Amino acid sequence: MKKEYYLGIDIGGTKSAVLAGTAKMEILDRIQFATETDRGPDFAIKHLLEFSGKLTEKLADDTLEAIGISCGGPLDSKKGIIQSPPNLPGWDNIPITRLFKDKFNVPVFLQNDANACALAEWRFGAGKGTDNMIFLTFGTGLGAGLILDGRLYTGTNDLAGEIGHIRLAEDGPEAYGKKGSFEGFCSGSGIARMARGIISQKLKLGEKVSFIKTTSDLENLTTKDLAEAAAKGDTTALEIFEISGTYLGIGLSILIDVINPQRIVIGSVYTRNPHLFNAACQKVIEKEALRPAAEVCEIVPAALGDQVGDYASLSVAMMDI
Repeated sequence: MKKEYYLGIDIGGTKSAVLAGTAKMEILDRIQFATETDRGPDFAIKHLLEFSGKLTEKLADDTLEAIGISCGGPLDSKKGIIQSPPNLPGWDNIPITRLFKDKFNVPVFLQNDANACALAEWRFGAGKGTDNMIFLTFGTGLGAGLILDGRLYTGTNDLAGEIGHIRLAEDGPEAYGKKGSFEGFCSGSGIARMARGIISQKLKLGEKVSFIKTTSDLENLTTKDLAEAAAKGDTTALEIFEISGTYLGIGLSILIDVINPQRIVIGSVYTRNPHLFNAACQKVIEKEALRPAAEVCEIVPAALGDQVGDYASLSVAMMDI
C-alpha cells in the first residue's frame, strides 16, 4: 500500500537540509549540505532541487503530498518569495515555492524559521495540546511564532512575532538598531554583548572576574562561556543572567497581557539554561502581568532540541492538515 509522505526544506546560512517524513514525523530520509552562501543562491537552490529529486526517486512507490520550506526572513509566505535574509546574501526576491511547484507539482508552503519552529513545537513538542501558544527562538536573535486559536498567525505581511524589536529600556545592549531592545537583553548575541559591557566596567574599577584572564577572553566571550561560569557559581555571570531574566520577565509580561497564551515555549539559550533565568523572570511576571492571564500561562523550554529544524520544515509542509 502506498505511503503518504512530505518533503521538508530547511534553508540556513551555514547548512541546509532536504528530508522526507510522514505526518507522524517519521523521518524516512535526509540529505544535508553546506549552503556556501559565498557561491550565491543558484548553488544552494540547485542542490535543494537535486536532492529533493533524489529523495522522491527513492520513494517512488509512495505519494508525495506537499513540500514545506523553512527559511530566515524577510519573506512573503503568500507569494512564496524569499526577500533578502541577512544570513543569505544575494537571495533577493527568490520565487522559491514556484521552483519546487514546477518540478514536483504538489502544494508548496513557505514560512520563516520562527513560525516553522512554532508549528513544530505546537504539533510535536512542548506546545502540543494548546490552542494559543507563543514560541520564542532565543538563539542568536529573538523572534516569535504565534499559534492563535489553533492556527499559525503571521500578520498582514509576515511580520507578526518580531518581538525582538520591542524596546524594553531606554538604554542597554543594542539590537535592531535600538538600545534596550528585547533582543538586546534576551538572545545569545545580546547577552554576550551586555556581558562584555558590564565586565569592562568591572575591570576598569579594579574588580576581578574569574573567567576573564585576557583581553581576548573578553572579546571572544560567548553566552556558553557565561553559563559555564554561572554553573561554577561566578557572581558576575549569575548577575548577568539575572538581568537577562528580569527583562525576559518584562517582555513575557507584555505578551501574556496582550495575547493571553496557554503556553510560552522558549528555545535555544533558555532551553539549555532555564534555571539561570526563571527566578528573576517569574518575579517580574508576578508583579507586572495580569494575574488571571499569568495563572493560565505556562512558561516551558522547547522540547525538540537539535531535531527542531527537521520537524519545522515538515510541519510547514503539513500546514493544511
